[in-house]
Amino acid sequence: MKLYKRKPGDTAPPGQPDPYMIRAKDGRYYIYATWPEGAQLYSSDNLFDGWKYEGVCLDMTGQKNCWAPCVIEIDGTYYMYYSSMDADCEDEHGQTMRVAVSDSPRGPFRRVKDLLPPFSIDPHTVQTPSGLYLFYCQNEYHAERVGTVIFCDKMKDPQTMDGNPVCVIRPTMDEEIYMKNRFKQGEHWHTIEGAFYFCVGNTHFLMYSGACHQNPTYFIGYSVAHGAPDADLRTLEWKKYPNDHTYSPLLPHNDFMEGMGHNSVILDDGKYYIVYHGRDIGTGSRKEDYRCARIDEMKVDGDRLSVQITP
Repeated sequence: MKLYKRKPGDTAPPGQPDPYMIRAKDGRYYIYATWPEGAQLYSSDNLFDGWKYEGVCLDMTGQKNCWAPCVIEIDGTYYMYYSSMDADCEDEHGQTMRVAVSDSPRGPFRRVKDLLPPFSIDPHTVQTPSGLYLFYCQNEYHAERVGTVIFCDKMKDPQTMDGNPVCVIRPTMDEEIYMKNRFKQGEHWHTIEGAFYFCVGNTHFLMYSGACHQNPTYFIGYSVAHGAPDADLRTLEWKKYPNDHTYSPLLPHNDFMEGMGHNSVILDDGKYYIVYHGRDIGTGSRKEDYRCARIDEMKVDGDRLSVQITP
């Protein structure tokens, strides 16, 4: 179900790529999304409707091209993790992982520190019984399937990395190819990105997007690991579901939508909901801007996740 229905003359961007949803201490729901000028912000007092565009909530002084913001509240402070490029950067891989802070979920968020060097994108920061962890993506140039992969590292505090990351998900199938012959003839570039972690009992889930959002195989998948809730997330043995070589998207394209990917998950009133972007078929364009935030209930049955997509 589409969350924000844009009207003629609306000042909101035409889409909400990479939507990240939280429920803040004030009881309202917030969505943060990708936008070149800074993190988009939407809010509502209802999970499914009443969403209002609040503008850009991140101060982008000296920066450009904000990607995939995620927000977590720790001890009354809201931390936004995101990537952006320096304003004068011309390198397409100049995206740098940064953290900004605010005393409100509405912002304004102001950058306080760079966490990881370029190229580093798609953060998900999660607090667990064993501590604070950051999932993020970087490029791997020397591998059987070269491309973008997901790493996990622990954090000493919300602004300091532990410095001992491990790769938790790599490409394993052709459906994860971002572009053929991208940098070298005969060597295809793969992409695994958009990590989102959650845990149910002793079952750990790590969701991700594969390929390019303009490709027909672009998809949301997930890996599963088993261990105590207080396990160090870097030590878990992650396995793709159902296995490394079977293309089995959690959200396949259908008659009314394509390009589903980059999700977050929210637990509300005992139910899990997946928040993701999807592009309406028939818009006449596959431009990134037209990926809109959507929400559907997600069932958790042992190691298996399932979603019934609604128009």
